[in-house]
Amino acid sequence: MEDFRAVQAEQDAVVLAVPVTPETRALVDARFLAAMKDGAVLVNPGRGTLVVTDALLTETRAGRLRAILDVTDPEPLPPTHPLWTCPGVTITPHVGGATVGVLERGWETAVRQIDQFARGETPTNLVVAPPGWSARL
Repeated sequence: MEDFRAVQAEQDAVVLAVPVTPETRALVDARFLAAMKDGAVLVNPGRGTLVVTDALLTETRAGRLRAILDVTDPEPLPPTHPLWTCPGVTITPHVGGATVGVLERGWETAVRQIDQFARGETPTNLVVAPPGWSARL
C-alpha cells in the first residue's frame, strides 16, 4: 500500500481487485478518498465492505469523485439508499465476474482445492488461512 499511496493522487481510476481481509475491510475510507485525484473514478468489482459508503457518498455528492460499483455495502442495496440517486455513481447488478468461462474456471479451481485437501495438503487457493489451520484437521 505504501507504493500505491505514493502515486495514488496521479491516478485517473482506482480499481479495487482485492479480497476482504481484516487489513482491507474499510480500506477505502475518507482518508483514502481524499488522497484521490479530483475527477478520478473509483471502480469496485470486488467486495462492498472494502469501501466506507458514507465517505464515498460525501465525495461523490460533492462532485469531486465518481464511482462505478458492482458491489455495495450494504448489499443488497435497499431501494431507497442514496447511492441509487447520487450523481457520479453508477451501480451495476453484481455482474463484474460474469466473463466467458468463469463457471468452468470456478469448478476447476474447486475440484483442485478439494483434491488437495483430500490428500492432506493445504489448498493453494486459500485467501486467508484460519489461525491454527492444518490440512490434517
